[in-house]
Amino acid sequence: MRVAAFRPDDERLERAGELLASLGVDPILDPMLAVEATGETPRTDADYTVLTSKTGVEIATEAGWQSDGVLCAIGDATATALRAAGYDVDRVPAEFSSVGLVADLEDEITGARCEVARSTHGSPKLTDGLERAGAYVHETILYELRRPPESGESAALAASGDLAGALFTSSLTVENFLAAAAEQGVREAAVARLNGAVVGAIGEPTRRTAEREGITVDIVPESASFEALARETIEQLSG
Repeated sequence: MRVAAFRPDDERLERAGELLASLGVDPILDPMLAVEATGETPRTDADYTVLTSKTGVEIATEAGWQSDGVLCAIGDATATALRAAGYDVDRVPAEFSSVGLVADLEDEITGARCEVARSTHGSPKLTDGLERAGAYVHETILYELRRPPESGESAALAASGDLAGALFTSSLTVENFLAAAAEQGVREAAVARLNGAVVGAIGEPTRRTAEREGITVDIVPESASFEALARETIEQLSG
């Protein structure tokens, strides 16, 4: 059984391959994201700072960033990376999404300075929601995300019916997968055949993006981690 993973082409892709192989499937490692740091770092004077990804944590850590404000993380992976780097994480919303964090903070941030440090592809729901709740919001773009030119093997395999599963880890991985399929002239076939496979998505925003584009999502793990996504998807495949 071939299962596609769309992690960035770094140690995360390598670990994804090792995990999938240990679970008894043939990993198709198709990096749909490449990271390019902007050289910016989060502000240090915010009352609240929001980090949304492990990549953002790595950039902030390498820059020696520190802040005395409330530190918020969207998702377990981001919170784990922050704690591993020596930061105290104050808030992790129960719903791992921009909407979830806004709901968690909206009753306390009126008049507060909120720093949102993330990629170019962050959802406006986070900044808009914080502003509607009365916060003064500043956004710092830590890195850009692009699709590597060599990506797309999984799109061809999906179109030919040779993928048993696919593991989408963000809305952007869905969009880049479909862009790669369109470039190869197989978008319609890839979506149709993928709907005969088992598709996993991390979190509701990723699921919504996939289903808006016609991809049926079978698995959304309760824990927003790649390991949970892989295990639950393969468990369904094996069942």
